Amino acid sequence: MTLKITGTGKGIPQKSVSNDELSKFLDTSDEWITTRTGIKSRHICTHETLTDLCAEAAMQAIGKAGISTCEVDLIICSTIAGDFRTPSLACCVAERIGASCPAFDINAACTGFIYSLEVASSLLASGKYGSILIICAEKMSAHLDWTQRDTCVLFGDGASACVVANGNALRYLNIRATPDVSMLYAANGVGNSPYDTTGARKGYVKMRGQDVFRFAVNAAETEISGAMAALGITAEQIDTIILHQANKRIIEATIAKLGQPKERFPMNIDRYGNISSVSIPLMLHDMLECGMIKRGETLFMAAFGAGLTAGSCVMVWE
Repeated sequence: MTLKITGTGKGIPQKSVSNDELSKFLDTSDEWITTRTGIKSRHICTHETLTDLCAEAAMQAIGKAGISTCEVDLIICSTIAGDFRTPSLACCVAERIGASCPAFDINAACTGFIYSLEVASSLLASGKYGSILIICAEKMSAHLDWTQRDTCVLFGDGASACVVANGNALRYLNIRATPDVSMLYAANGVGNSPYDTTGARKGYVKMRGQDVFRFAVNAAETEISGAMAALGITAEQIDTIILHQANKRIIEATIAKLGQPKERFPMNIDRYGNISSVSIPLMLHDMLECGMIKRGETLFMAAFGAGLTAGSCVMVWE
């Protein structure tokens, strides 16, 4: 495995929607949402496109990596739906930022960042590519039924990016799928977001909440156990455990199962909600910006999502 992260960035819509604002048109309240999910607010696109958010995140990451757009050898975008059915979101971003390199999208739902690392790791090992730009971007508000409080309160919009290059940070990487479409899916079309100014046809996220909850907790525990067994380490040797920010209760249930201090499990779901594949790299970016990750620390990252997909990785930060 040859990979390290050399720069990160994020692109977040301007509008932040609080639970109180949602309660104006939904049968809900701040207390109801917060106690069940840990979410206090989320950012929702009004006029922004995913290409807008991706370009902002990409340029931040490229700048942090100390390279120029012409030095990006490949762009991988993780998204459940870009701005167009075709071309890919990755090609849209490449045009926007002035890059000239191969570009393609992948869709592994909330596990998209881990899947992207798997692809990038293999391509870096081939020797054909030096710097790969990974962008995770989701406009979840466009796939929700905003009359249904059990789903629309959970999600947010945004993008996060990182530049990866050859290095020795990556120590473990695992991706998998347990096919089950009915548990969590989004039909073709878009939702009915009251904040969207563009208008579009209907197609909503459907989810069996309790089943997804059980799958997520079990997946997180399985991924952590698998990584520790493969590396011959204990949970105490992991400095930070970054889980997909789907629901505070899922993370708390995982903490209880592992019996580890909650301080090792950072959370930002309170202000972003669930942004699918964006969650983990967004957390990584925010922690780096705050100086919360030091060289030599061991990071474990795990995600789980529709498909059903799951995956994890361990990095010793360089």
